[in-house]
Amino acid sequence: MDPNRNPCAPGAGSQPPELAGRDFELETARVALARTRGGRFAKSMIAVGLRGVGKTVLLRRIADIARETGYRVVFIEAPEGKRLPDLLVPKLRQVLLDLDRLGAVSAAVKRALRVFKSFTSAVKLSYDGVDLGLSIAPETGVADTGQLEIDLPDLLTAVGSAAKSRDVPIAILIDEMQYLTEPELGALIMSVHQVVQEALPIVLFGAGLPQIVGLAADSKTYAERLFGFPAIDALSRPDAEKALVAPATNESVTWDTAAVEAVIDVTRAYPYFLQTWGYQAWNVAADNIITNADVDAATVNALRDLDQNFFRARFDRLTPGEKRYMRAMADLGPGPHRSGDIAARLGVKVFSAGRRRQDLIGKGMIYSPHYGDTAFTVPLFDEFLRRTMPTFDRDATTD
Repeated sequence: MDPNRNPCAPGAGSQPPELAGRDFELETARVALARTRGGRFAKSMIAVGLRGVGKTVLLRRIADIARETGYRVVFIEAPEGKRLPDLLVPKLRQVLLDLDRLGAVSAAVKRALRVFKSFTSAVKLSYDGVDLGLSIAPETGVADTGQLEIDLPDLLTAVGSAAKSRDVPIAILIDEMQYLTEPELGALIMSVHQVVQEALPIVLFGAGLPQIVGLAADSKTYAERLFGFPAIDALSRPDAEKALVAPATNESVTWDTAAVEAVIDVTRAYPYFLQTWGYQAWNVAADNIITNADVDAATVNALRDLDQNFFRARFDRLTPGEKRYMRAMADLGPGPHRSGDIAARLGVKVFSAGRRRQDLIGKGMIYSPHYGDTAFTVPLFDEFLRRTMPTFDRDATTD
């Protein structure tokens, strides 16, 4: 069929034509946005799940809803190794200057600009100083200690007060939150706590791998009272069918029932993989009915694409020793696996494999769903490893 009409969107964070199975999370976000705008308490939300379940898609849809309801939106991704202040400062600068232009002079906005200048001077940004676009002195004694857990709450409280003075709420959205350092996550949680206590119109939505729940709880014991942590997982079979069939129907294309079932089985109903198989099946189909034979052909193309891109991009970041650790996991199946079983497969003591395990958790490749358990953060990665490393040599030397 015509690839230009293909409705599937297998991209990183690309909005699918049918966001199936996320109604509860979207409604929760709508309520939180409405309550925050009305000056009422609402839990912030951090969506947690594996790679490819649509966390970024969900976060971007929430950002759209926030904009539609009058919010100023700060959207950032926290890549590995990038500091939180470096990510926040340019976005908050934009919001504050926007608030400053909205109307008559606001004392709260001017103070927020001074506090912002104090903050940027104290945190030692990794790039040159930020020009506010106006001559203003810092707010001495506020957000200027250089300690993020002290300064960030002061900054966001000042920003929240400025937003309240303009009757303009702010939504902060942070993707890949598992890459925040413990001090950064602690400072962020403390900031939300302070904003909530003062009933200021700022709400936080985040997304991250499953370990973010434990990281948040370890950082601040009251995190669970400030945040909801909805688990974003594979779709139910009805929702997976809807994600495939509804967009095709809008293009006057039909999915054969057996073809739909075959895609759901091979993808295990993970949203990114559903989009990938749907995209490939559309492109190989000869007419307006996608059949089981089309899915068989699409599987070859889909696996080749995933192996060369989605999986390979993660695999190539690993050291030889890390690859062997994950290959040992793959030998045991999709998981989760006991750390002792992985160590035994590697032929080493558990404590000897501990550093490798921690490094892989830090890279976002594995996580611990329960104490002593280890699982892949990328669905189907065990199958990729067995295709890429057909044999496992437990006696090979490592880095």
